[in-house]
Amino acid sequence: MRIPESNFALTVLISSALTLSVLLQPAQAADPTGEGTLSIVAWPGYIERGETDKAYDWVTEFEGATGCKVTVKTAGTSDEMVSLMNQGSYDLVTASGDASLRLIAGKKVQSIDIAKIPSWKRLDERLQNAPWHTVNGVHYGVPFVWGPNVLMYNSAVFPTAPTSWAVVFEPQNLPDGKANKGRVQAYDGAIYMADAALYLMTAKPELGIKDPYELNESQYQAVLDILRKQQPMIHRYWHDYNVQMSDFKNEGVVVSGAWPFQVNMLQAEKQPIASVVPQEGATGWADTTMMGASAKNPTCAYKWLEWSLSDKVQAPVSEWFGANPGVPEACKAKAPGGSDFCTSNGFNNFSQIKFWKTPQATCATHGTCVPYSRWTQDYIAIMGGR
Repeated sequence: MRIPESNFALTVLISSALTLSVLLQPAQAADPTGEGTLSIVAWPGYIERGETDKAYDWVTEFEGATGCKVTVKTAGTSDEMVSLMNQGSYDLVTASGDASLRLIAGKKVQSIDIAKIPSWKRLDERLQNAPWHTVNGVHYGVPFVWGPNVLMYNSAVFPTAPTSWAVVFEPQNLPDGKANKGRVQAYDGAIYMADAALYLMTAKPELGIKDPYELNESQYQAVLDILRKQQPMIHRYWHDYNVQMSDFKNEGVVVSGAWPFQVNMLQAEKQPIASVVPQEGATGWADTTMMGASAKNPTCAYKWLEWSLSDKVQAPVSEWFGANPGVPEACKAKAPGGSDFCTSNGFNNFSQIKFWKTPQATCATHGTCVPYSRWTQDYIAIMGGR
């Protein structure tokens, strides 16, 4: 409808005033008490805003409700996470057990006031006081999700699931009649040495390994020996999940230790991929969201710590990554894909997983063990063929 010229100026004035009023109003859904930003170091797949799959987005609602804009730096190994947190420029980190105690000892993270996290009481009792984030009764983080490091394999090569980690540690022909040399991978973090130790617990029981993270000198030398034997077989030492996925699709790699995340992503692409926890068991991760000692946005950080325990996060991240929720009640929540993720991801297998932890010079098993500093030095040498 055409506006009469006599009313045009008044109409423009009213319209402009209304527009200015709207622009000046804060977003109704936002909580103005946050600092406005939040930086997180995280494992791939842990902080999703629907960019890969719009159904998996637990960041957008948080940002709208709190006014805290989330930025994420992904890391492929715990050593990389520790390095990033040493810079002191991140608010939160989703640390695994082989990083958390190092961060606490290095004073790179701060203690958590659980009174500020109402959902703490919902946490799995097996995780609430776990030693990888609790020191002298003080909590240095909030448990997030957990799960195993699985054996991922090409189901066209393995019509039946492999039953042992031997397929990646021992030279042999695979079910298709071809050798495994050049067709297997290993993780390029030194903590992978625990996978070899776990295998030797069954393969060579005479070594007396009780804890794959607590090795005396003779046990440690046996681990070095098998990793050196494995090295000529390795196609690539991986830490970038995208690169590993590409290698399975394009480079002839058919079996490797992996995270459930890669399995889910490759299966979504209709690749012939499956996974198993072999007879020896598996190492695994129970990840904790920790706050940086010099976090610039502690209010937003506490808001995220509380949000991370909600079913709106726990269910989708568990389904998306192939993890188990830190909050048992989340097993009853509906995830975007509609799967029974707690059953498929092994929620009841908690006791069978040897969770990552930082090897210490002083240990319960032997009194004195080989410390992580040597693990790191020697594993770098092995990857280089020495």
